[in-house]
Amino acid sequence: MQVVQMLRGAVKYAGSGPRLISAVRAVSSSSQHFGITRPPSCTNTDHPKVLITGGLGQLGVGLAKLLRRRFGKNNVILSDIRKPPNHVYHNGPFIFSDILDYKNLREIVVNNNISWLVHYSAVLSAVGESNVALAKEVNITGLHNILDIATEHGLRVFVPSTIGAFGPSSPRDPTPELCVQRPRTIYGVSKVHAELMGEYYHHRYALDFRCLRYPGIISADSQPGGGTTDYAVQIFHAAVKTGSFECNLRSDTRLPMMYIDDCLRATLEILEAPAESLLSRTYNINATSFTPRDLTKEIQKALPDLKVTYNVDPIRQAIGDTAGCKDISAFTSRLQPKFTNRSPCLPCFQRTAGRWRWRTAMRGGTGAGSTSTTSPSWCGPC
Repeated sequence: MQVVQMLRGAVKYAGSGPRLISAVRAVSSSSQHFGITRPPSCTNTDHPKVLITGGLGQLGVGLAKLLRRRFGKNNVILSDIRKPPNHVYHNGPFIFSDILDYKNLREIVVNNNISWLVHYSAVLSAVGESNVALAKEVNITGLHNILDIATEHGLRVFVPSTIGAFGPSSPRDPTPELCVQRPRTIYGVSKVHAELMGEYYHHRYALDFRCLRYPGIISADSQPGGGTTDYAVQIFHAAVKTGSFECNLRSDTRLPMMYIDDCLRATLEILEAPAESLLSRTYNINATSFTPRDLTKEIQKALPDLKVTYNVDPIRQAIGDTAGCKDISAFTSRLQPKFTNRSPCLPCFQRTAGRWRWRTAMRGGTGAGSTSTTSPSWCGPC
């Protein structure tokens, strides 16, 4: 992930104003961004019909764009319970879908001949702790509806999990895929439940369930949804809007993170992986770990007048302290960093995302072993 690209995205998202004009000039003087390799457009007719629930969250719109490029515009349906912005509404199919309404969800699957279901609807960690009842209803009851409907209609279903599925008793630096979890947030508990229910449905009913444990996701053109790592997105918007940011975590709180393009690419690859290549149904995925202090220093290279203060939120800090993993172990997909000698980047944000064991299996390996990205590695210009 590159700081310059994130700042450009934040400027575009924010609109206009005197502060933004200065930010644009500062960011424009920096290097160009080299993004992920785009998948080729789908040209044959043998493609899935995809439904994305919770599509207006941080990841849904971006994943829909990627999948539509791959499978065709009309073969990917975004859904949510909120009205979409105009640009989302006009970029492809969008429908109302409440995952707690079993009959409505079932009708959508049947009427649209859905074959893949990406389940992004969730109440995240910080919001969940302030409304446990809602988190239980959406994250557990909603999941049950998804699994039952997917099983009934033979769907391939992807349900993301989280680093929050680990707890204070989990091994750290790195955290392996199979270990004691025991999280202490309702969000983490519900995601462990999702992992185990998906595994059970796979073994009991042959459901094609797939899951990646997402770290914190960094994006510029979409807002986070109430997670502990939200600061790492909010700081970019604050940097270009006001030049100041108040962080709700301690400056030394180290958590796993990933740039959104890499997260979406990893999601596409596990969705497309042949079922026989999957050694398990739930995998870690990692890119890097950093602290608010690390991120601030890198943004200040582009916007040196950024001022960051710390007003620790006890709830979010407790979640960060008990998340259980500061780095997660998984297998590399051999995605190479894309830098030039003019490309500044964050420490460790070299595009090494998408690490999971099934890639090793696809290459004929055994799936044993681990890797770690605990120590920052710097690219040449930094």
